[in-house]
Amino acid sequence: MQINIEFYASLMQYLPAGQSRHRREIRVVDGLPVSRLIEQFHIPEKMAHIVLVNGHFVDVDKREERQLVEGDVVSIWPPVAGG
Repeated sequence: MQINIEFYASLMQYLPAGQSRHRREIRVVDGLPVSRLIEQFHIPEKMAHIVLVNGHFVDVDKREERQLVEGDVVSIWPPVAGG
């Protein structure tokens, strides 16, 4: 199935090659859990600080049970600091 991934800030280094700066369309197995997607791209768990699926926050303890479906958009941010 096809989904879109968006990695931001320092996580952009984990994106596969592509034209868009932050977003890639990728193919994954049906029902892939969000946690497995993060592992698949070798993003350290502590670096996947904010994870959204279709704009909805997925808490750390829900990432194993939240399965992806065709057309989902997964956005991931590292911890950020600033003022």
